[in-house]
Amino acid sequence: MPRTAILAIFTAALLGAAPLYAAGQQQAAAVATAVTPAVTPAAGAIERYQPRFGRSRPLVAVVGDNHGTELTDFVIPYSVLRRAGVADVLAVATQDGPLQMLPGLRIAPDVAIAQFDERYPDGADYVIVPAVVHDAGPALPQWVAAQAAKGATIVSICDGALVLANSGIMKGKSGTGHWATDSLRKDRYPETRWLDNARYVADGKVVSSAGISASLPVSLALVEAIAGTERATALAEEMAAGDWSQAHDSAPFRPRFGVNLAAHATRFTNPVLHHKDMLAVQVADGVDELALALTVDAWSRTGRSKAYAASGADVPVRTLNGLSVLPEAPGLVPDRMLAAQAAPPGKVFGHLLDDIAQAYGKLTAHRVALDFEYPGYP
Repeated sequence: MPRTAILAIFTAALLGAAPLYAAGQQQAAAVATAVTPAVTPAAGAIERYQPRFGRSRPLVAVVGDNHGTELTDFVIPYSVLRRAGVADVLAVATQDGPLQMLPGLRIAPDVAIAQFDERYPDGADYVIVPAVVHDAGPALPQWVAAQAAKGATIVSICDGALVLANSGIMKGKSGTGHWATDSLRKDRYPETRWLDNARYVADGKVVSSAGISASLPVSLALVEAIAGTERATALAEEMAAGDWSQAHDSAPFRPRFGVNLAAHATRFTNPVLHHKDMLAVQVADGVDELALALTVDAWSRTGRSKAYAASGADVPVRTLNGLSVLPEAPGLVPDRMLAAQAAPPGKVFGHLLDDIAQAYGKLTAHRVALDFEYPGYP
């Protein structure tokens, strides 16, 4: 079948599905409103850190599933908290061995959850949970529930909220997640009050954030909860990150005819109509893990390219803030080399969208922004 015919079929199908999608969203919202318990909406302020167990500063576990963890959901909170220098931060996996990140990159964790429990029987002060492929676990939801029972504050990034919901700790709570799973969450977990239009929601010791771009603001909010507004403000300025308020509008990211439907369609059309470029991001010790993660994640979502880390040697690379990245084998031949962005962390993603637009067009860049729930683009 000619590619133009395939494109026409995909476009027609997506256009036809749009009204059904919108109707489904409205129906699910109405049902959720009817059956959701009356929970007082959270104001968004994360509770101030209270020292425990004689620790001089909090212990933070950023935990992922070895078999598929969203890359920037994991790396951004890790990077921000390590930069802040206000907590002991560990990269944790559900089992021994590398963490396979999605849509790319492999990370060597500091410990697996079994080792963490042996080393820290009292548990973490904060557990940060990114989106994972196997959100129903059972290993990760069970561990999250156990950490919550020990008094940890549990923080989900994007659809890490599904892990929290499967752990049982979201029952009777307010929360949020990525816009694309709004109907699913309201249907599957009606005992949680799922809020729209919030970057993050704090309800006691359960904190949840919206799509991928919310990981930076919620991480700064954690810094504020741990070390105060002055430290968070200084770090935000250093990172050119802007404010970390709860304010957010989810509506612009949902598929809408005449607004963003053509951009959403590139998810289906780009892989069919175009060759996939292999893009190598050159890495060495000291590379900024936040910029690296955004670069690999963004370029690997275009439908026209796959980005990976390359170092010329089959050994781990230690990033700026201590994350251990495992480059791909040296023999892989890329179509093109990419340099990790040198801009301040808060500006990196905007520059990446400009580069993607130049390479593959504005519609593709727009769709990547929609995936990230990144406001203000184009």
